[in-house]
Amino acid sequence: MRNLNYELKQLCRRNRDGSFATQRDRERVLDLVANQLHYLGYRHLAATSLKPKHVEGLVERWQSEGLAVGTIKNRMAELRWWAEKIGKQNVIARDNDYYGIGNRQYVTNVSKARQLTGGELARITDPYTAMSLRLQAAFGLRRGESIKIRPEWADRGDRLALKDTWTKGGRPREIPIRNAEQRQVLDEAKALAGRGSLIPAERSYVEQLRRFEYQCAAAGAHRIHGHRHQYAQTRYRELTGWSAPAAGGPRSRDLTPSERAADREARLTISEELGHEREQITAVYLGR
Repeated sequence: MRNLNYELKQLCRRNRDGSFATQRDRERVLDLVANQLHYLGYRHLAATSLKPKHVEGLVERWQSEGLAVGTIKNRMAELRWWAEKIGKQNVIARDNDYYGIGNRQYVTNVSKARQLTGGELARITDPYTAMSLRLQAAFGLRRGESIKIRPEWADRGDRLALKDTWTKGGRPREIPIRNAEQRQVLDEAKALAGRGSLIPAERSYVEQLRRFEYQCAAAGAHRIHGHRHQYAQTRYRELTGWSAPAAGGPRSRDLTPSERAADREARLTISEELGHEREQITAVYLGR
């Protein structure tokens, strides 16, 4: 392991800010950053060596890779965390606009929903990956949640309970079990996992995550986040009686006052089920 990778890992472990998931994600981002700085030609760096040119080089690389604005902003947050811990906050501009990092585009009214197909599942050879994908589609789970979940513990009869250690931001939540399809998927997940998670006993979470990514790529199962979009749009139709704007339904501005009230109530419910704190974020999934 190169010195910078090691020193950033130690920095993370001495400063355990945030939930376990946040700490893990931060360590992964900073490990990636250390590798990318090495490939950019910055060798023999220490954790205290961070300079403006390093930040600018990283941002240029990320932009050239076509990464989403949200992804770049998340990485910038971890760079700022690093700079703060070594007492060099001033090496990074306070405003992302300085680096030409634009705002996230939340509302497009173009559906990103994606259904999980039998053909894709048939090409997945790892049963744990296949089951995680089915749970994502049935309950709108994030990738990490669908891997860490212990189905037997999570099954509360009429709802699925998610522990804080499984979720983004460490926020526990519950998702209703509304239909026979969800019940069947959950029962099959319990049969596969027993009393454990959807991580095989001989693997770590990171190892299973890498296996999941490889399996999806090999099977041509791309844009799996679209399963959450599909879940959100299905729930919206169930709760309101009409399709979401992103799925061809009426725009919010065209709704009657009573319909707008139903629209807001549905969005609040969906936001909670997806694990978001703000109702506004549902516009990403549903349109506006």
